[in-house]
Amino acid sequence: MTAYHYFRVAVWVFIKLFFQTSTVMKNISLLAIACSLLLTTTVTFAQNAKPSPAATTSETLANGATITINYSQPALKGRTMGKDVEPMEDKVWRAGANEATVFETSKDITIDGKSLPAGKYGFFVLVHGGEWTLIFNKTWKQWGAFQYKEADDALRVAVKAGKTKAPVERLTYTISKSGAVSLAWGNTEATFHVR
Repeated sequence: MTAYHYFRVAVWVFIKLFFQTSTVMKNISLLAIACSLLLTTTVTFAQNAKPSPAATTSETLANGATITINYSQPALKGRTMGKDVEPMEDKVWRAGANEATVFETSKDITIDGKSLPAGKYGFFVLVHGGEWTLIFNKTWKQWGAFQYKEADDALRVAVKAGKTKAPVERLTYTISKSGAVSLAWGNTEATFHVR
């Protein structure tokens, strides 16, 4: 049942009880209860509506490794990447919204030829012109990139960013069976290869 449904039930109960009681004290008590329920359901409803919803993509590759990416999907909403929204030039970006994006592999893998042990990693991006540095950081449980420390990097891989075929409103990650991992947002797409 959603917060909206709870709210409707609370209002119905309040109205029913309010008009069935005769004393002023009961009416005041019921009014206080109704206001509390209204406030609670409104706060709950507001917390459930995230502007950057959570998303997950996962794929099991030919080598048996399962790759999972947990992230939040910011939307452009008419804004320009690098100007109005991240990623900003030469600034570490969480590669999503809200919590840091989490890249998880069930087995040891290579990313564009560089080794990455099995485990969970915070996934960050550092944009410099047309080159993106993809960062796999040992500290995966963190909010945004505010506590990011380069000393905790497990791996950095440089890739060239390209253009998408069509604009992508919400940040989207894809993983192919062959191990091509892409992140696309706006008119920009960056791809790396997992083996």
